[in-house]
Amino acid sequence: MTTFLIVAILVLAFILVFQISKASEYVSVLKGEEKTFKQSNRINAFLFIAFLVLGLIGAWWCNEQFYGRTLLAQPAASDHGEKIDNMLLLTFAVTGLVFFITQIALFWFAFKYQYTDKRKAFYFAHSNKLELIWTVVPAIFLTFLVGLGLFYWFGITSDAPKGAQIVEITGKQFNWMMRYPGKDGVLGRKNYRLTDASNGNALGVDWEDEASHDDLESTEMHLVVGKPVQLVINAQDVIHDVGLVHFRLKMDAVPGIPTTMWFTPKYTTAQMKQITGNKNFVYEISCDQMCGSGHYSMKGIIIVETQEEYDKWLSQQKPQFLTVSEANKKVDKPASDTLQANMSAVGAKPLAKN
Repeated sequence: MTTFLIVAILVLAFILVFQISKASEYVSVLKGEEKTFKQSNRINAFLFIAFLVLGLIGAWWCNEQFYGRTLLAQPAASDHGEKIDNMLLLTFAVTGLVFFITQIALFWFAFKYQYTDKRKAFYFAHSNKLELIWTVVPAIFLTFLVGLGLFYWFGITSDAPKGAQIVEITGKQFNWMMRYPGKDGVLGRKNYRLTDASNGNALGVDWEDEASHDDLESTEMHLVVGKPVQLVINAQDVIHDVGLVHFRLKMDAVPGIPTTMWFTPKYTTAQMKQITGNKNFVYEISCDQMCGSGHYSMKGIIIVETQEEYDKWLSQQKPQFLTVSEANKKVDKPASDTLQANMSAVGAKPLAKN
């Protein structure tokens, strides 16, 4: 019913505009083309000013109504994110100033210099000075912004500080998988030919590598507030993109080409609930690259907590190698043979059976 009403209103509006235009043509014939032209010109000049005033009021009203729903109303949850916000605000300030100056001048000039018999238009062909100003000044500013962006980008993608937490995140259609190194602080190597989700090896970890024996796997990302974290980003099928909107960061996840970035979380999840006034607040991981029919559902959760809370959570986790080993003792022979065959295919030692 609502759709029908909208269509009906649009049709009636079109008919109204059409009838007004036809009536204007008849009036032009009766009054004379020149007189009608001058009258229309005055009306259009006034409408320019009205549109300018109403447009500025509308922009202010929209900002008042909806700014609180934007991410800018919330503080960036990472140190790098603060720099990104500052760069964005600088861009808004400069481009916004230019926008208001040029748009106000445009509409005011249309009103002030409307056609009149008492004034003759001045033909202005060329000015090297003006062209130099409006070419060089924007070029300098844009070069500064690009340089600032590259500086921040190199900082985000550089090596993380010593002692940083390491988390591997792997995207596949349509979810995220996390892996954490154990006490050795080293992630075990992987081999895509070992990927076998049905037998507990969804990430294709090479169990022959002893560094993998204490690795932990999870569907959530747990981070420690105030501690740098380096993300090792992978994809198993198509290109995905790790989008961390609250941290103002994103990075492509490319099959076969691991990418990395690092940042330092500033607020725990509990603190952000207080800051935003939203008791249901969660840090989200989105996929910012169209990756298939289930793209909309590819959402991950980040839990930022204190070191004590993280250690408690960590102590409750079981290494995936141990989980697979225990399951291997219980599965029937065909499933066990499949797991062993996958490992033998790449020269890995079979899991020991008791």
